[in-house]
This record gives sequence, structure tokens and C-alpha cells, in this order.
Amino acid sequence: MKTRALVLMVFLCVFVTLGGISGVGAQEKVRGVTDTEILIGQWGPQTGPAALWGAVGRATGVYFELINSEGGINGRKIKYFLRDDAYQPSKTKAVAKEFVEDIGVFAVVGGVGTSCGMAVREYLTTSKIPWVSPASGSSHWTQPFNKYIFSTFPQYYQEAFVVTQYVVEKMDKKKVGFFYQNDDYGKEGLDGAKKYLASKGMELVAEVPVEVADTDLKTHALKLKDSGAEVAILWVLPKHAAMMVGVAKAIGYEPQWLACSTLSDPEMFFKITKGLWKGVMYANFVNMESPLVKKYLDAQQKWAPKETYTGLFYLAGFYFAEPLVEGLKRCGKDVNADNFINAMQTIKGWNDWLGFNCTFTADDHQGVKSVFLEKCGDEGARIKVSDWLVFTGK
Repeated sequence: MKTRALVLMVFLCVFVTLGGISGVGAQEKVRGVTDTEILIGQWGPQTGPAALWGAVGRATGVYFELINSEGGINGRKIKYFLRDDAYQPSKTKAVAKEFVEDIGVFAVVGGVGTSCGMAVREYLTTSKIPWVSPASGSSHWTQPFNKYIFSTFPQYYQEAFVVTQYVVEKMDKKKVGFFYQNDDYGKEGLDGAKKYLASKGMELVAEVPVEVADTDLKTHALKLKDSGAEVAILWVLPKHAAMMVGVAKAIGYEPQWLACSTLSDPEMFFKITKGLWKGVMYANFVNMESPLVKKYLDAQQKWAPKETYTGLFYLAGFYFAEPLVEGLKRCGKDVNADNFINAMQTIKGWNDWLGFNCTFTADDHQGVKSVFLEKCGDEGARIKVSDWLVFTGK
């Protein structure tokens, strides 16, 4: 009897042990998620030709500090990793590999630059890494549909379409020129403007490309001047936008400049152009009148008091991260890629953030399709020009 009892006890111990091992194995470990933390990564140009946009990634870090100070998300704190890629796709690739293979992040957020993002899009998707708010308006994030990517930056194509529509229908201007960066960033904006004009039987009077490395813009400015463009749309890097208004003025060309949303910081541009930015119109998608602006700038004073720049690009770092946090909140305690994707797709007409009417569906992850127009006033003051311009086409 004692032998039988001993055998039974050993059998039960083995059964329980194996059952426990099986149970642990059944609970698949989620990369970048622990009982206390969620690991999030972002790249951004802290150095290089687009360093002004590097504020995005720094601000996101402050936002996560704020979220953590408020208790985190369903019992977990965010652990954030920011890396400088200097606006170079080859460096972005190295950063993405570090995020996935060395650190093991759950998701990435933001990430400035179309070319930089395209260099890692397929790798992140193959690795099943959710990516919220690529900091670029490229259509490549959502077309074709990619279940892992959620875009909150209005598509350049859509933005250019509605601002060109405003120029023609509200400003009654017929001669429109386009100064653009000769890559996907600039070309998608160019396509949007041309598509709207074509619908009205019109054409751009000038299409003037610029390379990232170009430092002499006199020829570019002369082409715009010679075209007779009444409105010249800027779809370039901040350095080229600032240079162009100066070079153009020097040759006696002063059209109505209209800048895309990547150039929507009048305070900064007024300063670096020594006032030449006054009167420039620009698109924007960050609600600067929201009470959240003060809350976020107060957070900057607490967690990043040495930050030298807190303009619109800085606030965009909060904007891009807000939907990620909202999705994680809606995800509950059970955080994994599939549950997160489903949670993000419950966001409909969401306005409790710095943006406008964010909506994701199971077959459309382009969450924002609207911009509004402002004009630079004295000392970089913001003068609102239009209400939200909503793209309703395809």
C-alpha cells in the first residue's frame, strides 16, 4: 500500500510539474511587454539636415514621462528608446534592427522622414511591430493597407489637394507654382496639387524640384519668378524653405508663399528668416488652441527644462504619441499586437487630443484627413485663415 501511495504521489507531482510547464508555454511571452513595462522606440534626426524635426522624438519622451507620472497604462509604465538617425535611411535601418533584435520593443511611434520610414517599413511589418503615427504624410503607410501601421499625419497628396483647392476657389488665384523636394515627400505633394488642378482643367505654371544636398537656390527662385506664379507652394526641408524666401526676395520675387504642414512653425521660421516669413501661409494639423498645449508645455518644464525649442514640431511629438497611448488604454491588461490593433480600430471620431476627428477602421488606417490654414504675423504670431479643410476624395 505504501508503495502504491508513493507511486501515486510521484505521478501527481510529475503531472502537476508538466502541467505547470505546459501552462507557462501556453502563455506566449509578448515582445516588449512585461508585467510592469511596455517598451516603445522612435528614431528621429537629432543631427543632420533635418535636425529641426528632431524635436518630435524628444517631446514624445516628455509625453511618456507625463503618462508614467499619472500611473502609466493599466498598471504598466512606458520605457522609451529614442535614437538619432540623422535623416539617413541607412542609419534608420540600423536603429530598427536594434529595436527589434536587441531591445525587443513592442511598438514604434513617430519616426521622421518618408525615405527613412520606407527603409524599414517592410522589416517592421515582417517583425509584426505595430507602428503608430509615422512622422510623414506618405501614402505608403496606408496604401496598400498594412494592419500594423496607423497614420495620423495627413497624407501629403490629400493635404496638397485641399490647399490647392483653397488657393483656387477661396483665394481666386490661377497661377500656382510648386517648389518641392525631389523624393517621395515632395512628389506626393506635387501629385496632389496637380490632381486638383487637372480636375479644373488647369496646370501648375512651374514645377521646380530641389535635392536635399542643394545649397544654391537662385536658379530655382528664377524659375518660379519667370513662371509668373502668384502663389508658390513650398514642399521642402525647413532649411530650403527659409533659404527660398530670402533668395526670392533678393531677386525681386515675392509671391504668396504657401507652405506644407511640415513647415508649420511660424515662430521659428520668423526668427531664422529675420522676419521674411511674415505673411507666409501654411497648413497645420495640430490644434494649437487646445488646453492640452499648456499641459504638455508644463510637462516640458518639469521633465525637459533645458529644451531650447518648444514650437509646433515639439508639440507634434505629443500629437503623434497620443493615439498610441489611447490604443494601449483601450487594449486593457492583455497587451499583444492583435489586441492592440483591434483596440486602435475602435477609435472613431476621436477629438480628445491635439488633432481632429481621428478615425481608424478595419480597412482604413489613415486616421486623419484634414488640415487648416494659418498665416505668419508679426514676430511669428499665428493668424488663423481657414477652418478644417477635409479631404473627401480618393
